[in-house]
Amino acid sequence: MSPSISIDRRSATAAETFRPHFFAAVQHVLARVGTEFGSVSKAVDQFPFLADYEDEIRSLDRDGECPGGSLARLQTALGLSPGELTLLFATGLIEEDARFGALIDWAQPFACGQHRPTLGLLTAWWREEHDCSTVRQGLERLRHLGLIEVVNPEAPRLEWAFQPVAPIWDLLRGETPGRLGWARFRPAGELASLHELILAPEVARQARVLVPLIRSAEVARVLVRGPRHNGRHTLLGALAREAGRGTFEITASLKPDDARWNLAGTLAVLLEAMPVITLDPGPGEVLEPPPISGYGGTVGLVLGKSGTVSECHDAAWIALDLPTPDLRARLWDHATGGSSESAALAGHFRLTAGNIVRAAAAAGVHDDIRGALRSLGAPLEALAARVPCAGGWNDIAVPADVLSELRGLEVRCRNRERLRDHLGRAAGIHWNCGVRALFNGPSGAGKTMAARLLASALGLELYRLDLSSVVNKYLGETEKNLENLLARAEELDVVLLIDEGDALLTARTGVQNANDRYANLETNFLLQRLESFEGIMIVTTNAVQRIDPAFQRRMDVVIEFRLPEASERWAVWQLHLPPKHGVDLRFLEEIAIRCPLSGGQIRNAVLHASTLALETGLPVGNPQLASAVQREYRKMGAVCPLKTGAARPRH
Repeated sequence: MSPSISIDRRSATAAETFRPHFFAAVQHVLARVGTEFGSVSKAVDQFPFLADYEDEIRSLDRDGECPGGSLARLQTALGLSPGELTLLFATGLIEEDARFGALIDWAQPFACGQHRPTLGLLTAWWREEHDCSTVRQGLERLRHLGLIEVVNPEAPRLEWAFQPVAPIWDLLRGETPGRLGWARFRPAGELASLHELILAPEVARQARVLVPLIRSAEVARVLVRGPRHNGRHTLLGALAREAGRGTFEITASLKPDDARWNLAGTLAVLLEAMPVITLDPGPGEVLEPPPISGYGGTVGLVLGKSGTVSECHDAAWIALDLPTPDLRARLWDHATGGSSESAALAGHFRLTAGNIVRAAAAAGVHDDIRGALRSLGAPLEALAARVPCAGGWNDIAVPADVLSELRGLEVRCRNRERLRDHLGRAAGIHWNCGVRALFNGPSGAGKTMAARLLASALGLELYRLDLSSVVNKYLGETEKNLENLLARAEELDVVLLIDEGDALLTARTGVQNANDRYANLETNFLLQRLESFEGIMIVTTNAVQRIDPAFQRRMDVVIEFRLPEASERWAVWQLHLPPKHGVDLRFLEEIAIRCPLSGGQIRNAVLHASTLALETGLPVGNPQLASAVQREYRKMGAVCPLKTGAARPRH
């Protein structure tokens, strides 16, 4: 459903202000029409409905006009002259009374069938004796401010027909405007107050200092930087509320030259709201905030962790980082209504403030936090595939030293936030709580399995990067996609797996052409982003020599996987074969000794043997397993070392 603007139905002040200005435009039209007919009475004879307006104008108490309301704010903020204000109401006569359409049609025979006033008609009715430039400049200014629009821009200029912009007209009348698919208004009463927010002490202090500056418009922009779903919009809303304003949030991506930016400023003035704009600059990108015409107050800007904006010398910055464990515990406690598990959840999941609230709400549907978090991962699944994880370290057969490294990696991941308190000053300068691990080794050695078991041991979701959804041929798009992926992985606290990472983390080359230069730029971005990554990342490769050495230096843990030895192959076979198999143990021992297969090949062999066994309705036995092993050797183009007849059971 599209976002909508909502205000209290029918503001008395707006209605009282609207009426005299509307009748001022009608009176001007009556005078002009009376001149053309020779008298107002003759015009009334031709258009009888004008008699009612003539009576209303006579009875209108000019001294009773209300100087306040939305019109007064609009006039003051935009500097509208009385003539421009009357022109605005003249374009909306038909909005209030359709009978004006016939009068306008009669008055402009050159625009046959046009029931809205044209440039030619408004110029004729409002021009000074020897000058029409004031009228045309006024109409152009009203257009630029987003108050009126041309309904037929393809027509010759003199035949341009004008109408007031619908949301503006509705607000001037004190009514609820129609839906806007590109913006959302929230009145001050719907926004959270500062004391309701759970903020870091420094952020709370900065916010309190900014409130009077926003109220007096002494600060032009307030920029809140941080990860998505971390309370950036909520904080700006609280600042607006404390300053006595609502928020007018631009929810769509509008181009800098879009006319709706002008409309946004006017709507913000009428609604007494602070415009809030979400910018999404890419890595190293500098965006220019769009100008909002007619609005002279503070503008709220929401940014991510990368990029910046230009002309920010007059701006106030607030960094809204991921909450600390203590803040997360308070957030969980508030979101769950005082759960006894708040501290445990805060220590286990390193989530943004918004994701904590969303997860707590979704947990009531899924009955568990992990299920709730999984439901929040839909945006991430557009860039990476979720990998089911289960089991523990007993489910993998690797050399003892590799297993020890994997257990050490688990400990490092569990204590990634606490580690800083145990570092010296020099070591902690550039430290962040991200953990980057490189798993190197031949295919089938257990690298991906180890990543799945690590995620399972940590109780986190595992997502595997889909290179096809990230790599883009257009300049800069790959970096944006990667930034989006890495940012979402940090916000949801998942384990990110980059399988066959050598395809992405390639070594930089000498610059021979433009392609080399752009490839090196992509590598440089990845080097910087890898260093600042605050999540858990696992990169696997079987071609470590193709990875840029700078990437390897940025890895916190490097684990070398090897093809299993005979005793390890025996354990791998035992792990993969079904519990009630019929394979002779001596035959299985012979396979483990004589067939140096990788863990992946053993898995494939068991799958094939089980498929063959399903046809017979019997458990997996020697013949099926022997056939499956021979098949693996045929796939490699090698001779199977099993002896002929070795598959026959021994008695």
